[in-house]
Amino acid sequence: MTTSPRPLGERGLTLIEMLIALTVFSVVLAGALAFLRAQGRSFTLGSQRSAMLQNSRFAFDELEKDLRTAGAGAPDIQPSMIYAGPNVVAFNANYTTRTPVDVFAVYYDPDVPIGQADAARKNDRFTIPTTPVAYPDTDYLQGGLINSPAETIVFFFAPDSTTSRSDDYILYRQVNNTAPELVARGILQTGATPFLQYYAQVMVAGSAVIQQVPNGALPLQHSVPIHLAINDTGPAARIDSLRAVLVSFSVTNGLSGSSERRRPLSRYIRLPNVGLSNKQTCGDPPILGTGITAAWNPATTGVDLTWNAAVDELAGERDVVRYVVWRRLVSDSGWGDPFLSFPPAGTPTYVYSDHDVTSGSKYLYGLAAQDCTPANSNLVASAEVDVP
Repeated sequence: MTTSPRPLGERGLTLIEMLIALTVFSVVLAGALAFLRAQGRSFTLGSQRSAMLQNSRFAFDELEKDLRTAGAGAPDIQPSMIYAGPNVVAFNANYTTRTPVDVFAVYYDPDVPIGQADAARKNDRFTIPTTPVAYPDTDYLQGGLINSPAETIVFFFAPDSTTSRSDDYILYRQVNNTAPELVARGILQTGATPFLQYYAQVMVAGSAVIQQVPNGALPLQHSVPIHLAINDTGPAARIDSLRAVLVSFSVTNGLSGSSERRRPLSRYIRLPNVGLSNKQTCGDPPILGTGITAAWNPATTGVDLTWNAAVDELAGERDVVRYVVWRRLVSDSGWGDPFLSFPPAGTPTYVYSDHDVTSGSKYLYGLAAQDCTPANSNLVASAEVDVP
């Protein structure tokens, strides 16, 4: 059997040529895989970065959307700001209503859960998260009958117990005494900077300026139950001067070591409704419909003043914005200027003890109710009081 020689055009590859081809192919394949891995890492980092920014943007938007409503629609007896700490802020606002007739609410939502559309009552008192403070300590009744429509909203940062990290926090939102809702997680503190810093309006050389509240001065708390009450002054009222909140934190992708990515962020949020009084429309002068009694109290060495709520505080036009009290010596010919005034507290009876009296003197006290015009009711006088 004979074989014909193979044509020169059909000659196969030599071993060396195959090795060279495999080497070139391996180099190209390695380069392609390295490029694909780099692209995969870039895609992963981009996705993580996008998720981080979306997480932070949602947290900031929720904080700003709610904080800017602080004080909106709340009656004057209910404080706008309740508590301002480095990791928690609590405030009152008529944020959501279930009924379309409440035109002063920020949002109308007929599906909002019961208990999240009105002020918390004293019977529903709850502890502000991460603090020892219980709130509210009174019922905010308008005209002594109708509950305030302004609910309490709390934002707070708390450690995330679901991760192995000790520096991981969750941002929560809570309304009244209902269960907190998760807003964002994967939040870290930026160095030693508190999550929440505050700016207040102060007077400098006769002009109002905005200055940062020192972190060492926190927390601020509205410790007087009735806003604008006679004792709502000094340290108790300092929280009323807040005008902005600076929110600062870092977001993370949740990884550790060289795989971790952090980005510090902050946002300055104004409080446009804090410090403003609600305007009221008043009609006829208020009806007082009560008298005032004055009696010397040897136990407190003062004159105890007692009167019942005005007719127009609990009924009628319900337009009483303050009670005005006068004091004069029996020998004086006129009442002069009032020496005491404070807003109604929605209680059936009021008591005040006057210790700024002189021994051996005889006094008369006068009382009137005032509306927003301002117009006074008729003035009623007490009997003479002898100060021993």
